[in-house]
Amino acid sequence: MNVENIIQVQDLVKVYPGDVKALAGIDFSVGRGEFFGFLGPNGAGKSTTIKILSTLLKKTSGRVRVAGFDLEDSSSSMKIRRAIGFAMQEVGLDDLSSGRDFLVMQGLLYKLGRREAKSRAEELLELVGLTDVAGRKVGTYLGGMRRRIDLAGALVHRPEILFLDEPTTGLDPHSRLAIWDHLNELHGEGTTILLTTQMMDEADQLCQRLAIIDNGLIVAEGAPGALKDDMGDDVVRISLTTDGDGIYEKAQSVIGRQGYVTGSLLDEEGLVVHVQDADASAPAVLKLLIENDMEVARLAVARPTLDDVFLKHTGRTIRADNADGDAYDQTFRQTMGVGKHR
Repeated sequence: MNVENIIQVQDLVKVYPGDVKALAGIDFSVGRGEFFGFLGPNGAGKSTTIKILSTLLKKTSGRVRVAGFDLEDSSSSMKIRRAIGFAMQEVGLDDLSSGRDFLVMQGLLYKLGRREAKSRAEELLELVGLTDVAGRKVGTYLGGMRRRIDLAGALVHRPEILFLDEPTTGLDPHSRLAIWDHLNELHGEGTTILLTTQMMDEADQLCQRLAIIDNGLIVAEGAPGALKDDMGDDVVRISLTTDGDGIYEKAQSVIGRQGYVTGSLLDEEGLVVHVQDADASAPAVLKLLIENDMEVARLAVARPTLDDVFLKHTGRTIRADNADGDAYDQTFRQTMGVGKHR
């Protein structure tokens, strides 16, 4: 394994009871100081992967190395836990403690002296913008405040690697941007960050590289810009005034026979058409639809997004898949006794 990589994974497999395969043999690596993302829908295997890397869940097979320690070595778990910070959607929060006391206690658990633990707590409260509410019980914190105190708790011992499991899911835009600012600051200081997300804009804005994961397999990997550039085509999105009688399927068939069309897919919003030159092709697509007695409600041209990348590799959008829930994550939570599935 490459010593330059602080995380390296080879042929990682996880099978839950009942022969539920969460990971089907994935390979990836994360360089020291890199901001790496796992992008995919609920149930794709993101949370399973990050929990295995964090020693919270046992793998079925494969090789994993984190912070220079091999998971095959029985003595590695505690060494890895000292090297990482992990924010898992507020599971470890103590609602009865004040924000300040919660962070001090985290420091003591990581063997900091009491004076250092108190000093570190004040540093982190300032970092995440919670100094003014540090004396309030964590149970009174709402939304973004809870995520920020959770993030601070993961940073108490100055970890080399920070694991974040969907850190902004369910937050309002202001809180999301605040978390993004904190993460960018940490990354700028040299912290290696591995983040899981189902949000395309989050992966696009934060990650230097990312792996797109679906059904336990990595279907694409690279820098967000490169993944979009590799699509090569422009995207035309079409909504019709009616969706009955197979009208979208008919539109897809008619458009798909044109030489300038490189591919087309139906999603929950309508028809997505990939074309070689949108400036020339979009008017031709519109004319073709009108000639075939199809009324167009909306036709929009755009450069490919990460959702288009996911759609190309899987035939589905992330938004459509997220309605199904994360069966693997639910299984983990039930097994570990950490409460109701989010």
